[in-house]
Amino acid sequence: EGVTEVLAHRSENLRDKFVEIPCSEDYDSHRRFEGCTPRKCGRGVTDAVITREEAERIRRIAERGLSLGGSDGGASILDLHSGALSLGKHFVNLYRYYGDKIQDIFTEEDFALYRDVKQRIQQRIAQAFGINSASMYLTKPTFFSRINNTEAKTTHDEYWHPHVDKVTYGSFDYTSLLYLSDYTEDFGGGRFVFMDAGSNKTIEPRAGRVSFFTSGSENLHRVEKVRWGTRYAITISFTCNPDHAIGDPVLV
Repeated sequence: EGVTEVLAHRSENLRDKFVEIPCSEDYDSHRRFEGCTPRKCGRGVTDAVITREEAERIRRIAERGLSLGGSDGGASILDLHSGALSLGKHFVNLYRYYGDKIQDIFTEEDFALYRDVKQRIQQRIAQAFGINSASMYLTKPTFFSRINNTEAKTTHDEYWHPHVDKVTYGSFDYTSLLYLSDYTEDFGGGRFVFMDAGSNKTIEPRAGRVSFFTSGSENLHRVEKVRWGTRYAITISFTCNPDHAIGDPVLV
């Protein structure tokens, strides 16, 4: 795997760590939005935006939702915005599937916490990149992930391949991950890896840790295979294009 440098150890409590890197040309092939489209690119890590207690509460939301389904392979997702939930080798719409019973699973407090956490992460990203948080919009997919070491059954389970978010999703300009469990305590493997020329830069997940980065190919990345235990995280994605904006999830 070549040279590996750890950007953030699990044992560290990082107030703020930010590394600026040159932007790729990916943004040039999309419509530019002044005051939002990245002109400064990079990656950051912070343990000072979300508390561990809040991360535990968020993880319980993920656990309750994912207990209703789950992939046959090792990677399951729950998207509170669209209702998408892994079930076997497919996905179902949680809200259509469970109807009014959804209020037995989630509460208004759950959704309020989710919105609050998203907003704080949005503000932190805007601050790091010197943009106005109001010019960024939540975009899809934004989802919980639960990964264990079960063998992959479909391509949806193969989370470990290197990829570029802007290339994969188009709408992404800023990507963030909120980790909801601890590397080496709750799971082994499963580190986040930026794949730079000549070296890898890894982030070791820690409950409450937020990592964020510009979504172009300056930040080619992958997640290591989880070897044991269960890794929980939530991916929260932002776009500069209001046409690709999505609303906060609502408990109907």
